[in-house]
Amino acid sequence: MRSRRDWGIGDFTDLAWLARAAGRLGAATVGINPLHALFAAEPRHFSPYSPSSRVWLDFLYIDVTAVPGFAEDAAAQALAPQAAIAAARAAELVDYAAVAALKRPVLEALFRRFQTLDTQSPLRIAFREFQLAGGGALADFAVFETLHEHFTQEGLPFSWHEWPAAMRDPHSAAVAEFAQALADRVDFFQWLQWEADRQLGAAAEAGQQAGLALGFYRDLAVGVDPHGAEAWADQELIAPGAAIGAPPDPLSRAGQNWGLAPINPLVLRRRRFAPLVAALRANMRHAGVLRIDHVMGLQRLYCIPSGAPATAGAYVSYPFEHLLRLVALESRRNQCAIVGEDLGTVPEGFRDTMRTANALSYRVAVFERRGDASFMPPRDYPPLAAASAATHDLATLKGFWLGRDIEWRHQLGIYPDETAAATEASERRRDRHLLLEALATEGLLPRERFGEFLTDDVPAYTQELGEAIHVFLARSRARLMLVQLEDAAGEIEQANLPGTSDSHPNWRRRLSVRLEQLFAGDMTRLAALAAAARRQAMPHTNSE
Repeated sequence: MRSRRDWGIGDFTDLAWLARAAGRLGAATVGINPLHALFAAEPRHFSPYSPSSRVWLDFLYIDVTAVPGFAEDAAAQALAPQAAIAAARAAELVDYAAVAALKRPVLEALFRRFQTLDTQSPLRIAFREFQLAGGGALADFAVFETLHEHFTQEGLPFSWHEWPAAMRDPHSAAVAEFAQALADRVDFFQWLQWEADRQLGAAAEAGQQAGLALGFYRDLAVGVDPHGAEAWADQELIAPGAAIGAPPDPLSRAGQNWGLAPINPLVLRRRRFAPLVAALRANMRHAGVLRIDHVMGLQRLYCIPSGAPATAGAYVSYPFEHLLRLVALESRRNQCAIVGEDLGTVPEGFRDTMRTANALSYRVAVFERRGDASFMPPRDYPPLAAASAATHDLATLKGFWLGRDIEWRHQLGIYPDETAAATEASERRRDRHLLLEALATEGLLPRERFGEFLTDDVPAYTQELGEAIHVFLARSRARLMLVQLEDAAGEIEQANLPGTSDSHPNWRRRLSVRLEQLFAGDMTRLAALAAAARRQAMPHTNSE
């Protein structure tokens, strides 16, 4: 997100602003990518789906100016020069290292100020209560952060697997001595978690007060980075020598290796599934909806042996019935609906089982087709669904229409051969015609105007076309209809291009317009059109 006051990255205050604005426009929820903790010592490791921990939060989302004491502390304010803030704010892409360099010194100064408060002050008491509630899990995370910072500064490699042997064991006497010697630093990392949670809670409250009926729609990644805090703190739980990924499919014809650590299902059962429950509860906090990334992982995970290509993996089974019951139980306890991201290779009968459990299916318009490849009409979408035009892993609407994703894959050599590239380009030309036909069938675009969008078979994207596609989706019977900010703003580039790392600026793209500008114009118009279409679809939804 981009705003008038950000420090080069969207923060919890921007999220609160968005929640209020969306609530006033009639939205039920605001969906966000995972807020999972990454690596404070190495801010260039920034994929939200490759976290150090799924239980704790990424401190970079803290609004430094909203931390207690900032407004009164001129010395802390001076640690972040206005020129540097302005440069980060104006940057086309998020520069995580620059943002961290701005925020960390100020946060450390504010923590030192916090430590001078009376121990019986409300803030000190609230922090202590947070520490007690976090227990050993919070302490382990903070010790890892302290160790990781220490060894990174000493020039050791990124992974804890390269630390001295005694420090690789979270239960060793050496780790305990280290934590005691650097107790203030351990406290600092716990304080960052407290402040992040406090600000996230305030943002959720702001949205609810503005009418955001379901609050935030949070996201749970399918796994953790094997070099991070959770893998270090609970090494028995991690199955070594393998990584989670996906077999070849239309999205990635060479398969995918996500580099995430698979959980050992036998150990998970022996632990009575406590690690999963902890992750669910943490991510249902301050939320009314939880999206479970690659929800098929409740039944099976595609695991790839270390050093092998993504095509050489195999499926490992998980106790699906037990896990689904636990998800349902936590959903009830936390009053938090579940959206299962069920894209890709889905086991036979899986969606039926999830529907029986009242979980919402994730339905993306570009994948919702009939047998002849024509687009599914709105009336045929299942009611128990969250419907979206695209996702962070797919082209935006404009990018899809203009084939920007195909250009990227061709440019970066992602296609296994030229035949695959030509096939996708041909399918995209077909899909443009099919999408126009679907819109015409719904009375959203006259057939005599098709030529405006396909001049000599060269695509042309307009705001009107994007709005028609969103109205098409809003007419569906799906309980939730989602609008990406990128699509409301008419962005051509997608957030993440699967199968790439440094060659594409994944997770660094910023909106080309500020939130304030977007909601003063295009988003407000789109919300009104979508709301009218949702009211039209409501009788069908309520009849189910």
